[in-house]
Amino acid sequence: MEIVKSILDIPVQDPQAEFSSADLTWKKFGTVEHQDDVALIPYTRVNDFIIGECCNVECPKRFHIERGRKRSKGSVKEYKNDDYLEYKLYWCSFGPENYGEGGGILPSRKYRLNTRFKHPIRAARPQSMRGCTCHFVVKRLYTRPSLVLIIYNVKCHINKSGFVCHGPLDKDTIGPIQQQTMSMIYQGIPKENVLGKNIECIQQYCGSDATFDTLASEYVRKLGMIIKRSTHELDRDDQASIRMWVERNKKSIFFYQDTSKMDPFILGIQTEWQLQQMARFGRHNLVAADSTFGIKKLKYPLCTLLVFDSRHHALPVAWIITPSVVKSDMSKWKKALNTFCPILFSLWRLRSSWLRNVVKKCSNIEVQREIFKRLGKIVYGTWSSVNTSVALEECIQDFVDQTAFVDYFRSSWMAKIEMWLLTLKSFPLASQAASGAIEAYHVKLKTKLFDDSHLGALLRVDWLVHKLTTELYSTYWLNRYADESNSFQNVKEEYIASTSWHRALQIPDSAVTLDDKYNLFAKVASLKGSSITHIVWNPGSDFAFCDSAWSMQGNFCKHVIKVNMMCDNDKACEPSMSSRSFGEIPMDLWKKPMDDSILLDESVAWSHQMLDQIKQLVELNSSNDIGIVVNNMPLKWISKKGRKFVGIPASFPALPSTSKSNLQKKNRKWKRLSRLR
Repeated sequence: MEIVKSILDIPVQDPQAEFSSADLTWKKFGTVEHQDDVALIPYTRVNDFIIGECCNVECPKRFHIERGRKRSKGSVKEYKNDDYLEYKLYWCSFGPENYGEGGGILPSRKYRLNTRFKHPIRAARPQSMRGCTCHFVVKRLYTRPSLVLIIYNVKCHINKSGFVCHGPLDKDTIGPIQQQTMSMIYQGIPKENVLGKNIECIQQYCGSDATFDTLASEYVRKLGMIIKRSTHELDRDDQASIRMWVERNKKSIFFYQDTSKMDPFILGIQTEWQLQQMARFGRHNLVAADSTFGIKKLKYPLCTLLVFDSRHHALPVAWIITPSVVKSDMSKWKKALNTFCPILFSLWRLRSSWLRNVVKKCSNIEVQREIFKRLGKIVYGTWSSVNTSVALEECIQDFVDQTAFVDYFRSSWMAKIEMWLLTLKSFPLASQAASGAIEAYHVKLKTKLFDDSHLGALLRVDWLVHKLTTELYSTYWLNRYADESNSFQNVKEEYIASTSWHRALQIPDSAVTLDDKYNLFAKVASLKGSSITHIVWNPGSDFAFCDSAWSMQGNFCKHVIKVNMMCDNDKACEPSMSSRSFGEIPMDLWKKPMDDSILLDESVAWSHQMLDQIKQLVELNSSNDIGIVVNNMPLKWISKKGRKFVGIPASFPALPSTSKSNLQKKNRKWKRLSRLR
């Protein structure tokens, strides 16, 4: 490639949407002795380039700012065409350090600057530090501030020894061909199909060769036998078996604490692929947790951390097995995983439990829907002046003849309902789409784990670990592979339609008929035949009741979700609880005492911070929804002359002259306020 000696000879490139290094044409810039791969792009497109680099499907990763420098305009008297106004060195977050197994975090690496939102985030955990040397420089030009020069020093994700250190080509991880073959075998795909796909993949790398075909056939046969003969019992003693598994699979473990007199058992599992998916889909720092699975059936309950992929399906990126829910124990594995993210509270567990037991313990369908509606009103009353205890007692008295349900509710919920409702009011609520995705994961988990043939092994932790890291892991790996490579069409179609939310999108609006008079119910015509109709009572509410078989099992059905979609913009319908909580939490912050006090300053600071987060992070289906929320939060300074603004003031008025002692007090107060900001 010809070496470009002047930066003026490098063309400016401006690809559409988010883009990566693969979308740019690189030039060699420098001298014969030393040259770099460079490209010129507009300064405003830097974030699009970084996001594109982070979202590489084959090797997801993040880049952190390792070093940065800045000059002010006019500070340099003599300069060259390639001198910088701003200089930032971006490094792959799998490096530059190489801690190997069990290393520690250096003080300088405790926090890094997030490459997307420009705020401090914790560095990667020690197990992920592989000594990756991939890095590039973004240099904003001094002579042309509207342009940046990208200098890609090392494009490959290799360590100092020249070996691939993370991603699908890492020699210490299972390669994509082997993982694909294993996943197909675990999913019960016929042997001839597995062999055909394996040969097809090998031919992409090695070309067509009869010898390779023979070796591939033998490889698939042996791998199938290994999987068939594999067992979870490495030792008859469950605890000893787990220790052996941990010793053999150190790279898939982010935290392990054996049982002792002082400490409970904790095992945190995250494979290389799960770590990559967390880096890829967790870039908005939104992680959901399903933390109560198997409380009654398994030896220790299972907690799953989930991110939402490109289709908004829940994708498990870590599993934690522990009997302890104590905050101090939870903080141990949270720190090891370094996932300190916003918490969303999902109503799915509460709603599912209530609906399932209402249907199970009440035989009359009219009574079922009325009880469920009343329970929904009590939950919705959390944001009003409704007395929860009184409302619950009235509900129980009205349905006192339903003794089976009343006994269940008194024994299972009366003691803890206040705690649930307080939590519900304190945290933002997950949408029905997110709840549907969590439900789909939960259903798949039950299908894989609670098979009748395995009931005798439920009280062994090694069996649970084996099922998670083989069958369940392979299911999600194959789902993502099928979707992204557009192969295995049956697997892809089943994966796409695995959530009620996506099934609801297939129902046309014309199939839904709303009750015009009192908005009591809606009718949804079945896609299987126009003669079949499902009725959704209490439309628009999270506690809508449908007579479909899937809903009667306590699940979010597609008919309820579709009706609620259509009711979103109908003022006559009850707003969803996620929308209600989204509006109430910022407004609650604004209701701080409006006097000249620290509480006022704190309220203003939090309101500013909330507004910034809304502008940066919130992604809603309709931008009008954001406008409604923001418009309902007028920033009005009161109780002081000259402090009356609507909206965010362009600048704060100058402080009036005061005595020295008063000035010192105000300075201390503003210092405290600055910490909040």
